[in-house]
Amino acid sequence: MHNKNSINPCALDPIDPMLATSSNDLISENKILRERLEDLLDQAHRNQQIMRRHQEFDLQIIGSNSFNELINNLFSSLTETSELDIVTLCLLDPENSIRHVFLNQHGSLSKFPNLFFFKTKEELGPLHDSLHQPILGQYSPSQHSFMFPQRMLEPVSVAIIPLLRHNKLIGCLNLGSLERSRFSVNLATDFIERLGSIIAVCLENGINNERLKQISLTDPLTGISNRRYIEQRLHEEISRARRQHYSISCLYIDIDHFKKINDRVGHQGGDIVLCEVARRIRAELRLSDALARFGGEEFVVLLIDAELTNAIKVAERIRASIAHQLFKLSLKQNINATVSIGVATLTNIDRPETIEATAQRIIAQADHALYAAKENGRNKVICLG
Repeated sequence: MHNKNSINPCALDPIDPMLATSSNDLISENKILRERLEDLLDQAHRNQQIMRRHQEFDLQIIGSNSFNELINNLFSSLTETSELDIVTLCLLDPENSIRHVFLNQHGSLSKFPNLFFFKTKEELGPLHDSLHQPILGQYSPSQHSFMFPQRMLEPVSVAIIPLLRHNKLIGCLNLGSLERSRFSVNLATDFIERLGSIIAVCLENGINNERLKQISLTDPLTGISNRRYIEQRLHEEISRARRQHYSISCLYIDIDHFKKINDRVGHQGGDIVLCEVARRIRAELRLSDALARFGGEEFVVLLIDAELTNAIKVAERIRASIAHQLFKLSLKQNINATVSIGVATLTNIDRPETIEATAQRIIAQADHALYAAKENGRNKVICLG
């Protein structure tokens, strides 16, 4: 006997195929949405990691303890942080002051093959007038070879970032990638402009700090380095020479009868002679060499990577440049002057003695040679073996 209220399953309508299809579509759509969400989460995680790396980079360059460390961080950390194939830096240096900082610290620029100095912005090539905002796009030899010289890896796409301080161009940071789409003309430049601003501030601060250091190591009358600088530089060069196995020569220079010059033309005239002697000495030196006023009318020159024979030739050029040309004190007054020069070259640089002892030894040898030049009639170059 059947309950009249019971339902016979067989009496139900069959499942609508449209409903089944709609359910499957919802499942597929939900799966796609979940996959997209996972992709978005992965991308957000990657972006967070990239942002963290860039924040760490910002702190690293801001916290650089020296100009040298700042440049090292730019080339090593930025390349890694931004996954770039090449990074170069061009600095405007019309008076060679920044270049001198590197030469004083390293003796040469060979350790920084991606760092370039230009005296004027026109030397940066065809893009120099456009360096008021970032320039992105495909690499063009005619446009970008000034920032990426031929001896370097040639990028496919580039970003040229002007470094501006107070609306003045101080250089440009150049990023290169082997990916064609990495730096396209349609790419937003907000992040790149921010990067350029931070680096420009750090560079300006670093350069100014180095200039302040140079002031403390500079003779105020002649504008060349002082005794403190040359002694510090000599220690650095001896340490470097021991590692790289090259010679250092020292010239100890003294203006002959300088007291008589002062008595004849006064201290103001004597100051003119001191400044002109410093200028003539410097004119005979390379950028990598060092010159300082050691005290009074005495000067010391360090010739880097110079054997004794070459040092004597340089000393003779200096002596001749001073002796063979009058010193013009005024429209009506000229005076002649000569110098005596003692020459010494470091030998046995690896001998078991301290750097301080080695520095004292070469200065003392040059000083003794100078004394011999004075004893032998002045206006001479003497080297004591």
